[in-house]
Amino acid sequence: MQRKRLHVLLIVAISLLTGYYVGVNKITADWKNYKPQIKIISKEPSAKLKIIDFSPFWTVLDKVEENYYDKKAIDPQKFVTGAINGMLFTLGDPYTVYLPPVQNTEFKQGLSGQFEGIGAQLGVKGEQIVVIAPLDGSPAQKAGVKAGDVIVKVNSESTKGWNISQAVEKIRGPKRTEVVLTVTHKNEPSPVEIKIIRDTIQVKSVEGKIEKWRLKNDYFQMEEKACEKCPSILYVRLSQFGDNTNKEWLSTVNKLALEIPKDNTFKGIVLDLRNNPGGYLQDATFIASEFISGGTVVIQEKGNGEKIPHTVSRKGLFLSYPIVVLINKGSASASEIVAGALRDHKRAKLVGETSFGKGTIQQAEDLGSGSGIHITVAKWLTPNEIWVNGKGLEPDIKVEPDKNDVSKDVQLEKAVEELVK
Repeated sequence: MQRKRLHVLLIVAISLLTGYYVGVNKITADWKNYKPQIKIISKEPSAKLKIIDFSPFWTVLDKVEENYYDKKAIDPQKFVTGAINGMLFTLGDPYTVYLPPVQNTEFKQGLSGQFEGIGAQLGVKGEQIVVIAPLDGSPAQKAGVKAGDVIVKVNSESTKGWNISQAVEKIRGPKRTEVVLTVTHKNEPSPVEIKIIRDTIQVKSVEGKIEKWRLKNDYFQMEEKACEKCPSILYVRLSQFGDNTNKEWLSTVNKLALEIPKDNTFKGIVLDLRNNPGGYLQDATFIASEFISGGTVVIQEKGNGEKIPHTVSRKGLFLSYPIVVLINKGSASASEIVAGALRDHKRAKLVGETSFGKGTIQQAEDLGSGSGIHITVAKWLTPNEIWVNGKGLEPDIKVEPDKNDVSKDVQLEKAVEELVK
């Protein structure tokens, strides 16, 4: 799907920077002999802006350039970036961010489905860097990183006071190189060190299959042998809402729809949104429309209180089958939109854990020279006008992972039980 430069985004992991933007003054800097040569291209502010006194900025810059003892440590471009960071930081919104060229490129690579790093989506809760979700099959997941982990150190360097940009910059890197994370797992008192070898991360958004299940030892287990009378379930895993998600979704579900058994052994659909950090708003509407015949999918609420409904955008293939949606603390933003819409339309039960709770919409725009900015432009509400921000979606049936046997997916088993009973 062709993407415009301007996107509306719902994703936790885009919190790469918080900052202060002075670009309206069109400043360029040249560095010669460790002294900044500042040239003002235009001092005319935007007509939309009030008069701003920038004299303290220039005074401080001049004093630092003149008196700071270590001239080699002075980097004019970092001054500009830091000023941008400072302005946006005053908003108190971790999702309104300025992205310098490297971070902007990395963000786009993440949504395109390929980048080099450990494969973990990061977010901010309070003043902590947290793992929203490790990607399926990623080095982070294989090494033992879990959704909800608090990253205390990166390569023995404390993350205290870091923003997401700093964390991403330290953690990402070329494949075959090592990074050591010190993390605190949820409900565990002591931090642990996890060594991870970076790799090329390729993210496939959609995976699906039709499975047979059988009741064994009082709980349902997937049946690998032929079993004509065993109940069958269509399982679809959606890991993110990225550039290729809609195309992958249609390719997967169109094939699976033809394989659905026509007899009464077919019991319904499990939509797995666990550890899905979100993505594009329009993609959330697209996916939800596969299961909802009409009406509102999500409501966009502007700062002035105006509410704009986003409605079902197409005719879906799965409008009548029973559905259970799996969520956990790594399910955020666009995945919360889909889960909330299906529940509000009484199309699905939610099984698992409380979701992350990101209820705002960002507008992303390229600024030139490789940089970009993401600005929070609105809240989003479920069709029943519920705002999940900071609290998440509570599941209808709460199921914690089995800590004693990580190979046993008790949440999926419960979802199957709900469809079969």
